[in-house]
Amino acid sequence: MIDRNKIAQLIEDELTEDQFIVEIDVTPSNQIQVTLDGENGITIDHCVQISRLVEENLDREKEDFELQVSSSGLGQPLKTQRQFVKNLNQEMEVVLTTGEKLEGILKTVDQDGFELESTKRERVEGHKKKQLITRVHRIAFDEAKTVKNIIKF
Repeated sequence: MIDRNKIAQLIEDELTEDQFIVEIDVTPSNQIQVTLDGENGITIDHCVQISRLVEENLDREKEDFELQVSSSGLGQPLKTQRQFVKNLNQEMEVVLTTGEKLEGILKTVDQDGFELESTKRERVEGHKKKQLITRVHRIAFDEAKTVKNIIKF
C-alpha cells in the first residue's frame, strides 16, 4: 500500500505558507485523494503541479495507483482548524452529532473548538411578539458532525 506520510511530505514541501493539506485519503486499492486549501484558495494550475509532483515520485512499476488532487470546494464541510480560521466571520451551518442544526456566524476558533453566534426570533415571557435573541454556542470539534459555509446569491 502507498504510504500516506510520504505523499504528505512531498506535498508540504511544495506548498506556500498560506496553503495547507486538508485531507489525504489512500484506499486499499491505491486510490489517492488529495484535498488542498489556502488562505487565498488553490488554483487549478497548482493542483496540476501537485498532481505531477506526486506522480513523478511514486513508482507505477511497484504499485499502480489512481490520483486525484483538488481544492476544497465551497459546499464541502470544514475539516481542519486552518479552514475554520480562514472562514471566521462567515455564515455557517453546523450539524451536531446529536442531529441538531444551527446556523450563525463563526466568531472564534481555538484548538478545542469554535463559537457560533446565532440570532433568531423566539417567544419571550412578558412580550406579545417574538423577540430577536442572539446566542453564542460554544462547540467542540468532536461535537460537530458537519460544518459548512452557507452560500447566498
